[in-house]
Amino acid sequence: MKPKFSTATLFPIFLLLLGTAAARLPFIGNLLPDFSNSGLGNLLPQPVPDQPPSQTERLDYETAFTGDWELISQDCGVSAMHLAITYQNKAVMFDSTVTGPSHAPLPPNNCRPDPTGETNILDCWAHAVEFDLQTYTFRPLKVLTDPWCSSGGFAADGTLVNTGGWKDGVAAVRYATQQILGDGSFIVLGGRRAFNYEFVPAEKSKSTRLYDLPFLLETTDREENNLYPFIHLSTDGNLFVFANNRAILLQPKTGVILREFPPLPGGSRNYPASGMSALLPIDLNDQNSNPTKRTTLFPAHVLICGGAPSNSFHLADAYKTYVPALKSCGRITITDPLAQWELENMPAPRTIADMLVLPNGDVLIINGAMLGCAGWDFAREPALAPLLYMPAVTGSARWRELASTWIPRMYHASSAVLPDAAILVAGSNTNPSYNFSEEALFPTELRVEKFRPPYLDPDMEAERPRIDAEKVKKEVGYKESFEVAFTVPGAVVEMTNVKVTMYAPPFTTHGYSMNQRLLVLRVEELGMGRIMVTAPPSGDIAPPGWYMLFVVHMGLPSEAAWVRVHG
Repeated sequence: MKPKFSTATLFPIFLLLLGTAAARLPFIGNLLPDFSNSGLGNLLPQPVPDQPPSQTERLDYETAFTGDWELISQDCGVSAMHLAITYQNKAVMFDSTVTGPSHAPLPPNNCRPDPTGETNILDCWAHAVEFDLQTYTFRPLKVLTDPWCSSGGFAADGTLVNTGGWKDGVAAVRYATQQILGDGSFIVLGGRRAFNYEFVPAEKSKSTRLYDLPFLLETTDREENNLYPFIHLSTDGNLFVFANNRAILLQPKTGVILREFPPLPGGSRNYPASGMSALLPIDLNDQNSNPTKRTTLFPAHVLICGGAPSNSFHLADAYKTYVPALKSCGRITITDPLAQWELENMPAPRTIADMLVLPNGDVLIINGAMLGCAGWDFAREPALAPLLYMPAVTGSARWRELASTWIPRMYHASSAVLPDAAILVAGSNTNPSYNFSEEALFPTELRVEKFRPPYLDPDMEAERPRIDAEKVKKEVGYKESFEVAFTVPGAVVEMTNVKVTMYAPPFTTHGYSMNQRLLVLRVEELGMGRIMVTAPPSGDIAPPGWYMLFVVHMGLPSEAAWVRVHG
């Protein structure tokens, strides 16, 4: 049976036009929960027991520095509901055409007409900007259709391909996830009442083939809780697809479900419960360590944290009751046929946050709230302190609470890893339109911050490596070896303390960073501050495109050099 809203008329529009269409929040009927027998407390997820203290010590930098925040722009023109970093060192930010006039006027005689043709109203305000990462100034961009709740990713040549949205593209996929595949094509999966997936066609073409995926229908509930499904490209070319609390391994070209993973206990993890997920670093030195010992498959691990009880949206919508978000996390090796979830707890509950993989392989959880869920005014108690998760450390010692911001970053906030290894933080609008009133509980946020994690401690600057970026080869083929020169001014370098990582910049919206990927490359010492680096072996390991290349010494990353990987 075809879904009510088909994805068959999806039109991917290439930057800079950024055309799309998005969805409103799910409408929830007045279905009253029964509090008489269980009480509100029983509606909350069961906690995961804390792990014992770690016995594993960190082998790289040690610092008491918990990071610092810098306000780099008082007004970036638009609320950054969607965010991506381009290889030209620009940030593309955009929100929605239905939130009202932005603070970024379009150039004269370049207004946007009503796309429905029903009125003569002109929209003369930009709903997207290009934010310069050096000058912290912005340039207005014109969108043709409404990109609210859209998805996106970078093509092999660096073009930002944006799909989905709301209103004037009502038949397009909404609240869906877009994932690049090993051959450079995109798959778009899910959406509002769209229990299927499709492949993004060539520019200006229509997508005419839908592939049913009953798993998406099976995982929806009264509040949906399976929109913006978490999708990660495994090292075998298959897709790990997570929706609500369940996951499968999908062979995208055939539609065959190769494996169903055990459910992740605790609650719901996808929109509007809105947890976080990331593919942990893929170590290309870790060959032949697949549990079956039959292949040379590189292990791939997924981390999922936070979210909310499955009925959080209904309680916030119908009763203005904001229950605690989830505190639990699950970690799983998706290349293991016998994979099981390893459970642990964050120091505090979190929903509508971002999860970013850092250049040194650690994970940053930033933005969000501790009560409620995603939606207009459906969350409370901002989570102001980022969390650092160190995958190489075991037990509770792998978590560290970092320095707090003073700006709440709630629904529709976003963040991104920058080429200088700092974090760009922007957005937040819990209101259905721009609202800057002091009476608003959480006013629309146009300020932009920069957060520097502990590895950017100013006292360790001398131990931080510096790449000779001008001499790094800009285009490399799969399996190709290329040279990287670097220095560490204040330290004697031992190669056992050096690694080289490549980071694929994601498209971030609604708490999920699509296509985010960090690879730890194989290196060989050449001497005199020179190393030979081997590019990833295939597109399944590293889809074609632009990557930030970092040299990491004792856990301290350099600034990045941009490298394009291709077949």
